[in-house]
Amino acid sequence: MHRRFSRPLKKLQLVAALTVAGLITTTGTALADTSADRDVVQEALDQITASGAALGVQARVTDGRQRFTARSGKAELGSNRPVPENGRFRIGSITKTFVSTVLLQLSGEGKVALDAPVVRYLPGLVDGRITVRQILQHTSGLYNYTQALPLRPDEFEPIRFKHWTPEELLKIATGKPLDFDPGTRWSYSNTNYVVAGLLVEKLTGRPYEKAVEQRILKPLRLSDTELPGDDVDITGPHAHGYVTVAGKPNDITRINPSVAWAAGEMISTTRDLDTFGVALASGRLLKPAQQQEITRTTAVSPGYGLGLQVETLPCGSKVWGHGGGIPGYSSQLLTTPDTTKRLELSVTSAPTGGDADEALRKLLTEVFC
Repeated sequence: MHRRFSRPLKKLQLVAALTVAGLITTTGTALADTSADRDVVQEALDQITASGAALGVQARVTDGRQRFTARSGKAELGSNRPVPENGRFRIGSITKTFVSTVLLQLSGEGKVALDAPVVRYLPGLVDGRITVRQILQHTSGLYNYTQALPLRPDEFEPIRFKHWTPEELLKIATGKPLDFDPGTRWSYSNTNYVVAGLLVEKLTGRPYEKAVEQRILKPLRLSDTELPGDDVDITGPHAHGYVTVAGKPNDITRINPSVAWAAGEMISTTRDLDTFGVALASGRLLKPAQQQEITRTTAVSPGYGLGLQVETLPCGSKVWGHGGGIPGYSSQLLTTPDTTKRLELSVTSAPTGGDADEALRKLLTEVFC
């Protein structure tokens, strides 16, 4: 979405910002052999909060055998309480990688064919030309439903606690024509993962959140990760995010995340995301054929596999992962394919706003280059 409201539910705010800032490209030079400097990482985080773009930020960095967490800023306006080092936060569109992983597991079990039309499993749901693969890769052409929602801070306030059904969200999108013929272009659309969630439910015969819990959260013991449904609270230690409404700071931490559903409702921690990222990249969650599929890009989708961003930094370092944004929170999960270098990041929004591109560039370069 193009409106400035933490760019909720859209492809990772931070990756979007980093791409605009020239940090992420599809080409690069030779990979530098350096280690992340903890002091430089801290400087970058301090610059992010000093810019006014964020009230608080926490990061988890892995570089070979070196592992550390860092933080900057406040957990809440009017308080000097620091951001919790392993605080819980809304991960937004990183949810998509969890959902895609479940569908790829089902593909490996022969329960769904990636190149079959979605309507084979959900008759009449979407245009009959759209395949499961196109849903996961954002090449379906489905209109992005969040573009039609009132998501500016002053507009969102009256509906922040509204319950949304996936059928309501999908109806918004299917009431619009396709943005393009399926498979001919790439365009990030949260609608795709509403469809993906409905596919998981049809194929497993249970709510999609139960499938994610059974297939990923429990096996990996991700005890601080949840799919909250209509629960508006973030339980446990967490930092707060803010927007400006009527000229005043407004705490946007409590919302009903059903507006994001399978496209971005989950809550997690940097530790749990790190565990998930390592398991996914190392092949613990998928069979070899599906492991190849999740990272396979195309000429139409050069930087995105199946629920997974696949990018190359200017220094030549290749990274996998995803980012997320939902009111109040921006997040990032990135790992090199061999998992030796990793970054998990949560940024809570400040009501003032600001430009953190240079600080984000410094952080990403220090960790991966």
